[in-house]
Amino acid sequence: MSWADAGFEMFGAFVRWTDLIGNLAALSTVLLAMRKSLWTWPVQFTGAVLLFIASLSVHITGNALKQALFGVLAIYGWWAWRRGTQGGARLAVRPATFRERTGYIAAMLLGTALVGVLFYAADLSWGAKVPLPKGAFLVAADAYIFVGSAVATWAQGRALVDFWIIWVAVDLVGVPLAFSSGLVVSGAVYGVFFLLVVIGFVKWLKEYRTTRETSPQLAVAS
Repeated sequence: MSWADAGFEMFGAFVRWTDLIGNLAALSTVLLAMRKSLWTWPVQFTGAVLLFIASLSVHITGNALKQALFGVLAIYGWWAWRRGTQGGARLAVRPATFRERTGYIAAMLLGTALVGVLFYAADLSWGAKVPLPKGAFLVAADAYIFVGSAVATWAQGRALVDFWIIWVAVDLVGVPLAFSSGLVVSGAVYGVFFLLVVIGFVKWLKEYRTTRETSPQLAVAS
């Protein structure tokens, strides 16, 4: 057994260390993002690497590609937040502008369609192995989660309050999809994500409104 396949038995199921630690890192990323800590991004990068390895070890190529994308976006997020906190400044959070919001909604719609076709044609989604029409729905849901997760992480890098809302939209599909597919553990993890994301959204929105009231010039969207 290679180190990537190392793990332990729990409740009759084999748990890989890469999968367990990777998911714990992903959960920690949300908690760190609430605090706007720069450690958000190194932890996210570490989690993405571990989940990338875990996905390849069980031949889930689509999820591995998602983790690779998260790794790249983690580097961007670290760079963007570091630039936004130069000189000891606090990271300024804000809602997306109308142009940004229109852009990411369009990216999610168009991206889901394009990625869905790619996933189905290249057999990168587990839904591609399921007979139609259910298989097409599962592939579309898989593509939506992939694209939505990428857009949310990009918006997070720009310190947009909207990124929490995008994660809510992703989890509204991810949670029931995981449970209906028999992935109870994944569904539970998504459920925890959902609760943390709602808390994070309220926290960031409250901070933005407080900043707007005390320092209007800092709350202006750029």
